[in-house]
Amino acid sequence: MAYITCENLLLGYDGIPVAKNVNFTVSPGDYLCIIGENGAGKSTLMKTILHLTAPLGGTFHLGDGLKPYEIGYLPQQTVVQKDFPASVWEIVLSGTLSKSGFHPFYSKAQKKLAMDNLERMGITHLKEECYRNLSGGQQQRVLLARALCAASKIILLDEPVTGLDPKVMTEFYQLIESLNKEGITVIMISHDMHAALQYASHILHIEPENSFFGTKEEYLLSDAWKQMQAGGVTNE
Repeated sequence: MAYITCENLLLGYDGIPVAKNVNFTVSPGDYLCIIGENGAGKSTLMKTILHLTAPLGGTFHLGDGLKPYEIGYLPQQTVVQKDFPASVWEIVLSGTLSKSGFHPFYSKAQKKLAMDNLERMGITHLKEECYRNLSGGQQQRVLLARALCAASKIILLDEPVTGLDPKVMTEFYQLIESLNKEGITVIMISHDMHAALQYASHILHIEPENSFFGTKEEYLLSDAWKQMQAGGVTNE
């Protein structure tokens, strides 16, 4: 059964539609890459999945027992976030707050979960470091560790490699791929078509009228891909 089912979604903001008749599903183990022009509705869709905003029309449904708190989120970084004056440990541990209920203190289980995800991201040695002093790649690993503490089934990533150098970018994509192979469902917004075609299992190409959704293989045979190629994007 699908985790997420969207039918005839009308996406927009401030009551202004930007994309209509958006249809797609996300099933356990999928790696969905969401692409489209700036202003196409990608971030609006992400907010809809996170229950931060409601679509202007259509239906959005969570299935297979999925709860909103089982969806982790790694947003685009802002200048303010990059300069956040907290330790790595504090930031990662804060990802467990959804599991604390009404208890004022972190439990042993929460602390173990945070440590496990520090190890998972290979940043245990940075535990006591101040987040603002880390490199861009290290900061993204910290935020991903935090998201993994919050989620157990799905990770949403919004342009996660923006500003990273090519080597760190490749390492981060490989890290996301390894999480997907472990069984975590990935939904990622990206402008990087090459990465989408290399790592994703499914593509959602948002357009104002006729958005495409299907497997990567189906996308490469679609009119949407032909239009992308005409715009100068190649699969080399």
